[in-house]
Amino acid sequence: MITQEFAKLWWKLSKDLHLHMEHALAPSLTEGQLTVLELLLSSNQDKMKPSDFIEYLNTTPAAITTLFDRMEKSGLITRERDEKDRRIVWVKATDKGREECERGLKIRESFLQNYLGRISSHNQQLLVYLLGKVANA
Repeated sequence: MITQEFAKLWWKLSKDLHLHMEHALAPSLTEGQLTVLELLLSSNQDKMKPSDFIEYLNTTPAAITTLFDRMEKSGLITRERDEKDRRIVWVKATDKGREECERGLKIRESFLQNYLGRISSHNQQLLVYLLGKVANA
């Protein structure tokens, strides 16, 4: 069946990417931390509230707090209280976080270019188009 073949290929690509990223990012960064930094740096404001990450990280608020604790300890982010409403905590990337994010994005880009380089530019565009159709169905 096509769905079984799709599932096998999707699993292999996902596993290969995950293993490569975890190995290449270590020891200073994890895939989850890269996701946080990428979200922070691509947001319009340069800072986000912890609750803003829940929909992207697919985890619990407690796990996000633990992730932020590790990232803050590593110097990748800072957490600051809002000046007007002390209940609000803002998460910001540090300079080190920006550098690590850039490094991580280059690692991922290189890996994906290696995979996509196996097919023509036209087929790459078609693949992205078709995946977009499947993902947004």
